Amino acid sequence: MRSRAILPGATIGILGGGQLGRMTAMAARTLGYDVHALDPDPDCSARPVVDRLVPARFDDDEAAGELARHCDVVTLEIEQIAVPSLEAAARHAPLRPSAAIVSMVQDRARQKRWLTEHGFPLGAYTEVTDAASLEEAARRLGPLFVKAARGGYDGRSQVRVRGATEATDGWAALAGPGGGGRLAVAERALDLEAELSVMVARSPRGDVAVYAPALNHHERQVLSWSVIPAPLPPDVVARATALARAIADAAGLEGLLAVEMFLTREGALLVNELAPRPHNSFHETELACITSQFEQLVRAVCNLPLGDPSVVKPAAIVNLFGDLWRGDALPDFNAVLAEPGTRLHLYGKRVARPGRKMGHLSALGDTPEEALRRVRGAAARLAPRPSSS
Repeated sequence: MRSRAILPGATIGILGGGQLGRMTAMAARTLGYDVHALDPDPDCSARPVVDRLVPARFDDDEAAGELARHCDVVTLEIEQIAVPSLEAAARHAPLRPSAAIVSMVQDRARQKRWLTEHGFPLGAYTEVTDAASLEEAARRLGPLFVKAARGGYDGRSQVRVRGATEATDGWAALAGPGGGGRLAVAERALDLEAELSVMVARSPRGDVAVYAPALNHHERQVLSWSVIPAPLPPDVVARATALARAIADAAGLEGLLAVEMFLTREGALLVNELAPRPHNSFHETELACITSQFEQLVRAVCNLPLGDPSVVKPAAIVNLFGDLWRGDALPDFNAVLAEPGTRLHLYGKRVARPGRKMGHLSALGDTPEEALRRVRGAAARLAPRPSSS
């Protein structure tokens, strides 16, 4: 039996009230939906743009159920929602994506096992639980990136181990005092040609829309800039698109799924990680594409016809971190607002901290390379200036 469409005028619940929840809520309100959100921070980014905020922890299953009781469908903007909370929400409203998908993704070891079982390509890795197993992994696989199986994002809970002699210190840095009992995945460091991501939308009725791949650049293991469409060979684009769609189909996705990939210098395309939500590397879809990733999420979870993901004009983004806010000195927003073809998007966060994503710049260009040059040039003008009294 086909799922019914949840039409404008209904209420969408979002588990998480960060910037992704904020931008999803703004897209939902444009389409005529009411929006409720749950977040531990009562002053979260989404608070000013939602109709109701439930201030509660992500492991508060009673609060998640209370949110869902007032909603026609529930989605999420962050993976770190406790499974009992997801299940509590699903008892009162459709949860898209499902608790099974989120549970698989939020544990890196379980995610890699699932990808392996379904025959999707991965780089060499092994699971480790202590310094001794990490040392053995380094001897067998060579230089490693070691990531905690649970928790951590934007480079957190990750360490680089260049050889067996660094295993003890690397494990201590990852696992903390004592260091016992924590599961991690140790991934062989790869010789990369590029990092890219593909966004897939899939609705309960089975409709699928796939965005052009985004080319991504990370600094200190955090996304610095991204551009769409990725200036990559057509065969790589075709393979990446087919791979992402196959993963979404195998998972039975309802909602969005971002598939992060590595392209090695030998031409191999390998899955890095999955994210069942809007993704930082597709923020530029608000400028580049007929349908942004945020509107697409609303369409997908409400079982509406999916929007056209076609790129109208290339666009790129640069993330803006709290390092740009220095004491009472603000970034020079005037400089970028005067730049043609460039857009400033701030997330409404009141406290700036080094490494915290405060917003992003996006820019259009006739080519991906031009869009990237324009947005990086604009970002370079954001030297802080004293705030006016």
